Amino acid sequence: MSKKFYVIWKGAKTGIFTTWPEVQQHTAGRSDAQYMGFESKSAAEQAFATTYTKALMQRSLSKKGTASSAPTSSRTATSKKTSKSASAKTTAVSPNGPSDIEIYCDGACSPNPGKSGTGLAVYELGKVTSLYYGLYLPNGTNNTAELSGMLSAFQIAQHFIDKNSEQSICILSDSKYSIDSITKWAKGWKAKGWTRGKGEEIKNLALIQQCYALYKTMHTKITIRHVKGHANIEGNELADRMAVLARKQQQVNMIRYSETINIKAILAMDSG
Repeated sequence: MSKKFYVIWKGAKTGIFTTWPEVQQHTAGRSDAQYMGFESKSAAEQAFATTYTKALMQRSLSKKGTASSAPTSSRTATSKKTSKSASAKTTAVSPNGPSDIEIYCDGACSPNPGKSGTGLAVYELGKVTSLYYGLYLPNGTNNTAELSGMLSAFQIAQHFIDKNSEQSICILSDSKYSIDSITKWAKGWKAKGWTRGKGEEIKNLALIQQCYALYKTMHTKITIRHVKGHANIEGNELADRMAVLARKQQQVNMIRYSETINIKAILAMDSG
């Protein structure tokens, strides 16, 4: 596997880095984090000499014409293997779904507005490999927690894309508001100067703008799906428990769950 180079424009430390753990260390828990991976050191140096926004625009432009645009929340994830595509037709949205990588994101808030937290569950080839929790806000909302989860999921998806752009990646959320904000409404809001029309304010605008900017760079490489919350879908339930854990522990930074992933024990934890 070729070596990767990462640029951090905003984080605890900025610059060019060569390992993903370094990027996580300097950006975890920061909703304003700005970073991106590159194939070569020279490309990273050129990007670092400009701005994150310009680098995003350049990447988006370079991908036009090389991959067909696909619908967002309803697109069926595909695989290079015919057998996997065939099995996808009969498999429900679950940890054993058709995508190589599945990232479940969820938010929890109590009361609403009130103390909120965000959780993630990452599956690789049908097996949960990591859990994350954090982004605690003392005066958050369900929607800010869900959008923060979407942003974190995009950031993790970017890492997998940088490692292997051929992998199919699916992001799953039980928040139609978050999904629609990014995949349906943001384009029109941007065209209207980031208003809802007639100058009407958009709630959670900063988070939506960050999500949309990152989404635009990867939308041809990911699928976004809505899943029903609290419907015994394992990944969604695990993300929910992580979100509640973040809220209860008031965990500000997004950190990896360090204990052994005992699914039964985690599902027995408080739910949101």
